[in-house]
Amino acid sequence: MRQFFRRDLSGGLLLGLVASAVAVPGSGLVAQEEHRVSGSEVSVYNLAGQVEIVPGSGSDVVVRVMRGGGDADRLEVGVQDVRGRQALVIRYPADEVIYPEMGRRSRTQIRVRDDGTFGDGGEGRGDQVDIRGSGSGLEAWADLRISVPAGMDLAVYQAVGEAEVGAVDADLLVDTGSGAISAEGGSGSLNIDTGSGSVVVREFRGDLLVDTGSGGVELTDVQGQEVNVDTGSGSVEGSGVSASYFKVDTGSGRIRFSRVSAPDVHMDTGSGSVELELLEDVDELVIDTGSGSVTLRVPSNLGAEIEVDTGSGGIDMDIPVEVRQVKRNFLRGVLGDGRGTVRIDTGSGGVRLIGG
Repeated sequence: MRQFFRRDLSGGLLLGLVASAVAVPGSGLVAQEEHRVSGSEVSVYNLAGQVEIVPGSGSDVVVRVMRGGGDADRLEVGVQDVRGRQALVIRYPADEVIYPEMGRRSRTQIRVRDDGTFGDGGEGRGDQVDIRGSGSGLEAWADLRISVPAGMDLAVYQAVGEAEVGAVDADLLVDTGSGAISAEGGSGSLNIDTGSGSVVVREFRGDLLVDTGSGGVELTDVQGQEVNVDTGSGSVEGSGVSASYFKVDTGSGRIRFSRVSAPDVHMDTGSGSVELELLEDVDELVIDTGSGSVTLRVPSNLGAEIEVDTGSGGIDMDIPVEVRQVKRNFLRGVLGDGRGTVRIDTGSGGVRLIGG
C-alpha cells in the first residue's frame, strides 16, 4: 500500500495508509481518497490543511485527499468547472471551521462563494468564514497531495495551512491566506502568494514571483528571466540568484544576497540594511532604503555612472572611482567604462562599496 504523511497536532509525522474513505479509529482521520482532474488548466480550493505538490505522470492532475477532524465526513469533495478551468473544490458546510494545527489563539477570516471558491479574483464576495485553532464549529480539514504532470497550469488556493512544492515542471500558483510555503527543485513558472508566512525556494529554474504580507523570504540557487520578491514585513535573503531582472521590495526588513548575476537589479526596503554581492557587470542597479546601511560588493569589471546619496551616513568607496561631484553625504562619479547605471539612496545609514 502507498503511504501518505501528515503532521499530527503536536507537529510530528503521522502515517496514514491509503484507502478509500476508511476511518482511522481514535484519530479523527479518514484515510485517503483519490480524485482525478482533467484539462491543461486546473485549480484546487481548500480552506484548511497541508498541501504537497509533487511531479505526476499521465494527463490528469491527481489529488489525494486525507480528511481530518471529528467532522471530516461532512466535507464535500468534487470536481467542477470554475471560470473555464476544471477545479477540485472542497466545501466546508459551515461559517465556523476549527483547524487545531493553527494553534489555540489563531484565527483567519475569509469570504467563500456559494460554489466553494475563494481568493481567485472571481465575481462575488461570498459569505465570511471564520477559521480558528480552537472553539466550537466544524472541526474538519483536508491534507492534499497533488501530483502534477509536466506542462500543466495549476493554481492552488488555500486559506490556512503549510504548502510544500517538489520538483514539478509546470506553471504553478500557490495562494494561501496564512501558512509557510517551501519549494525545492522544479522548473516552469512559480507564483507564491501568502498573506502571512515564510517562503523558501531552492534550486528552481524559471520565472519566480513571491508576494507575502508578512514573513521572511529565502532564495537559494534560483535561475530565471524574472525573479521578483515583495513582502510587507520580513527579511529577504539568499544566494545564487541568476536572472535578467531581479527585484526585491520589502516594507520593513533586511535584504541580504550573495552571488547575484543580473543586469537589472532593484533593491528597496523602507527600513532595513542592504547587503548585496554582484558577480557580473550590470546595466542598472538601484538600491533604496529609508533607514539602514548599504554594503555592495562588485566585480572588478563593473562599469557604470554611479550616484550615492545618504541623508545621514558616510560614504566609503573601496574601489577606483572617477569622482565628478562630491559633497556631504553625496557622491557622483564613474566606475570603469561607465556604461551602466548605479544609484544608491539611503535616508539614514552609511554606504560602502567593496571591489572584488
